[in-house]
Amino acid sequence: MPLSRRHFLAASALLTPLRQLSAATPNIPFPTAPRDRLAVASWSFRDHLDLPENRAGKSKTNLIALTDFPTMIAKRYQVRNVELLGQHMASTEAGYLRELLTAVEHAGSHVIDIPAGTEISLYDPDPQRRAAAVQDGKKWIDVAIALHCPSVRLNIAGAKGVKPDVALTAEGLAAISRYGESKNVMVNLENDDPIIEDAFFITKVIDRVNSPWLRALPDFCNSMLKGNEKFNYDAVTAMFQRAYNIAHVKDSEVDNGKVFRVDLARSFTIAKASGYKGYYSIEFEGEGDAYAGVQKLIDAALRFLA
Repeated sequence: MPLSRRHFLAASALLTPLRQLSAATPNIPFPTAPRDRLAVASWSFRDHLDLPENRAGKSKTNLIALTDFPTMIAKRYQVRNVELLGQHMASTEAGYLRELLTAVEHAGSHVIDIPAGTEISLYDPDPQRRAAAVQDGKKWIDVAIALHCPSVRLNIAGAKGVKPDVALTAEGLAAISRYGESKNVMVNLENDDPIIEDAFFITKVIDRVNSPWLRALPDFCNSMLKGNEKFNYDAVTAMFQRAYNIAHVKDSEVDNGKVFRVDLARSFTIAKASGYKGYYSIEFEGEGDAYAGVQKLIDAALRFLA
């Protein structure tokens, strides 16, 4: 069922120089059945979606409109949760979002997370550009509301010639997470880019903001791109300790022609040990066919969640 967008009443106390921490906390009613905890990310089918970059090289009849994606996932995989990337949406205008929500509901599905973000850095030296990055984050929270979605995953963009800055990034995300709190929408950060979004940079930002509305989105394999197995599992552990509602399941990833693999059993064990109760979104990035790759990951996830 779509989640209510009612505001939580908060009794606030000034706890850090960055924000007032509200007494209100997220309360998403997570399903418990293994299949109901699964979602499929549109990123898995990025080469098959009806996107401008795909139209030049493929027949349009072979491409999937994002509005058809939830139905395809429900029929083919019997999974009724989807994670829709902001970059895959044709528009963020109200009319298109209503059309997309109708398609999701027609499939009997739910949007459980929206990965999105801007190319403007939250730690850009220019305060006006940082303010623009904050506004962009708030925009995606509004998109989540329109799609009855409980969370967004915001990327942290880099700034040329500037090292990632915990304090400035936390300052911007504190403002965004306060807005998310007012709208009952979670804000998540992913260990995505191994340099700009290093897992331990992410955890420092989350800890500094210290809000239940800003959480980690653990990706099983992204931190393996540094080529260090111990680092990857340490990163996944740290991320799950700060996770709430969404994690990315993958067993491998191809980067510049090199294949990086992870142990799914070990990754799910880390998640269970953390007490994680949220959704697992299938994000295929390995070798071979996406349709078969997604099925393989679903089958594996169901075994580990049983």
